[in-house]
Amino acid sequence: MIDLSTMSPAEITVMGSVFCVLLSMHFTMQLVSQHLFYWKNPKEQKAILIIILMAPVYAINSFVGLLDAKGSKPLFMFLDAVKDCYEALVIAKFLALMYSYVNISMSARIIPDEIKGREIHHSFPMTLFVPRTTHLDHRTLEQLKQWTWQFCVIRPVCSILMITLQLLGIYPPWLKWVFTVILNVSVSLALYSLVKFYHVFGKELEPHKPLTKFMCVKGIIFFCFWQGVVLEILVGLGLIKSHHFWLEVEQLEDALQNVLVCLEMIVFSVMQQYAFHVAPYSGETEAKMRMNKRG
Repeated sequence: MIDLSTMSPAEITVMGSVFCVLLSMHFTMQLVSQHLFYWKNPKEQKAILIIILMAPVYAINSFVGLLDAKGSKPLFMFLDAVKDCYEALVIAKFLALMYSYVNISMSARIIPDEIKGREIHHSFPMTLFVPRTTHLDHRTLEQLKQWTWQFCVIRPVCSILMITLQLLGIYPPWLKWVFTVILNVSVSLALYSLVKFYHVFGKELEPHKPLTKFMCVKGIIFFCFWQGVVLEILVGLGLIKSHHFWLEVEQLEDALQNVLVCLEMIVFSVMQQYAFHVAPYSGETEAKMRMNKRG
């Protein structure tokens, strides 16, 4: 048995974070093994595996940052870059998964006839750049795809620039907020395109529980992002002070963010058990539908 009374606050925090990481990995690997066992649709399931691995990637990344909580700022920025680039890949794969569900192939220019011509209604501020109402065709689908993929380019480029400027010692606070605004606009546009896609194809996507899947992806991205912004503001305002912890105030923000992410990834890994269940590929879903028809 581990005697917590003999451990320092730092050791207790690390031990608790280890438990959280292992738990999120357990739930995720359990789901991964199920999909690998029922490997029926490689195109869809490859995307699903990349998406559900997001939770342990975030948890492990945050835990590594916590182990070196007193490390250099470039290390934290490198870890954030790894996490954020994976986040961009997840968004791209999520859109590809939705396209697969409705039998759309952009490369082969395959769009089912029954969905052509559907109306897409845009809201402010998007109406500043596109008409309020457009009709679904290959061009509008390509536009939605580009709105998603721009984040997959902007995110890595911004990460490289931020790390380079930090190493060169020319990374003032105002520039950090410039990158924050750029990335927030970029990820918002990517998620907006996913929401529009969901609204247009809600009927076709309904059997695949798209809203639950979308909330898993959006929840991890937005929750972690805005949580980091709130912590930065609280530390900047002096509402979180270093005398409550074993770290200096400049390291405190990153440490708190890492601990919270380790905890939160347990919740998201459990949510993914439901959102990305293996039933559609194991034959369980078809069996239930046959039973319902008989009833």
